[in-house]
Amino acid sequence: MKLTVVGMAGTFPGPASGCSSYLLEHDGFRMLLDIGNGSTGALQEACGLLGPDAVIVSHLHGDHYLDLITYTYARRYHPDGMPSKLHVYGPRTIRQSVVGAYARDVDELLDEVYVFHPVEREGVCEVGPFEVDLRHVNHPVETFGMRVSAGGRTLTYSADTGQTDALVGLARDANLFLCEASYLEGEQNPPDVHLTGLQAGEYATRAGVEKLVLTHLVPWGDASRSLAEAQRSYDGDVVLAHRLQSYDV
Repeated sequence: MKLTVVGMAGTFPGPASGCSSYLLEHDGFRMLLDIGNGSTGALQEACGLLGPDAVIVSHLHGDHYLDLITYTYARRYHPDGMPSKLHVYGPRTIRQSVVGAYARDVDELLDEVYVFHPVEREGVCEVGPFEVDLRHVNHPVETFGMRVSAGGRTLTYSADTGQTDALVGLARDANLFLCEASYLEGEQNPPDVHLTGLQAGEYATRAGVEKLVLTHLVPWGDASRSLAEAQRSYDGDVVLAHRLQSYDV
């Protein structure tokens, strides 16, 4: 299983990256975890504009799903012809949220491009060669953290979350833990929204993961400080996510 960071900026695109989007590949199947605004620029370098076979959206904040709108046109009107329909998994109102971004009736257009799979509850689903365990995490809207397994390897993606013991189960013994670190210690951070690097490291330690990759780094933050915080609470391999950086899980 291979992970490529397509976008890692939190809240809004930064000068060097679009928002959250992560490409997983295994046995020739390509699946995106989130498709945040600004991410499809790098997608064209990561696997080609029409490369993905499926998308799983963690939650319906724009920095995690909004490029589904513009990507509709990329797939429908590509000069090489329209590819097979893209399977899109996400919270139960995902289709309505995409429709709401248009100023016209787009039912026919969306039906030509996407097959929506609303996720009604926590649990395990099969997407191509991947087994995906979706569990609620701690964020103001319904949000799914993900444990993705294939070929005997496991990646956990925190999505956006405040502190929650659910992360420990999701990340237990994972080979790679892709965890958000939006906040910095010592600041007046609102509760139940995001994690600091220190907290991400604490969860990585509790779960016994092999590698921690910090992501959802807010452009006005201090990434080097987030990394230093995580290194205080996790003594394993920890790095910052970077646009188009790849990892063997």
